[in-house]
Amino acid sequence: MCVIKSLVVQRSKVAWDKMALMFTATANIKKAVSLINQLDAAKFPRLLQRILQKLHLRDDRSFSEEEEEMLQQALGLQGGDLQLVLETTAFVLEQAAYHSAKPAVLEEQLKNIQLEEDKISVFVKAWSANGKEVILKLRKRTLAPDQLESVNWRLNLQMAQASQTKMKLPNAMFELGVRHDDDTREKVRMEFTHDELYDFYSQLETIQEQLDTLGS
Repeated sequence: MCVIKSLVVQRSKVAWDKMALMFTATANIKKAVSLINQLDAAKFPRLLQRILQKLHLRDDRSFSEEEEEMLQQALGLQGGDLQLVLETTAFVLEQAAYHSAKPAVLEEQLKNIQLEEDKISVFVKAWSANGKEVILKLRKRTLAPDQLESVNWRLNLQMAQASQTKMKLPNAMFELGVRHDDDTREKVRMEFTHDELYDFYSQLETIQEQLDTLGS
């Protein structure tokens, strides 16, 4: 009986350890948590509720451009900070859906990344009321309508000004080969400055860390 009890405890601990990795405290997550903690507690529930309602709609933004401008003013956030808050809030909800997390578990996870009690309460209350419906909607959503087939890239050095011949601006050109769900193909071309590429790389690192977490 003791052996069986020990195995049950060990399995429960393994399950909890995996669940404890639901959120990784990356630099972006930490910054987003800091921003969310500073938001007006009376305004955050409405923001979260809108994101929750649109979570299953892949191609729909939670807020229009005009609404985002109004949110910047209402919440006192710059454009980039607002986007980080919106993306991280959606990510928290997506992770909760992926893990089919119970409200109590979600609460513990949010404590682990230093989210404050008033914001945790908003997440938990919204998830308790809408979690099951959101999970069902996400399960019906097509997971991968587009697939990346190829990546080509090259580096450029552009002269900043004709009068300053020694000043050069490096940039990277990417060409992505994308196949759509109807089997048509498209070339997507992008250009990055050094700073833009570094920011993009940081986001990819965050995604990779989260994928590693889900696969562990």
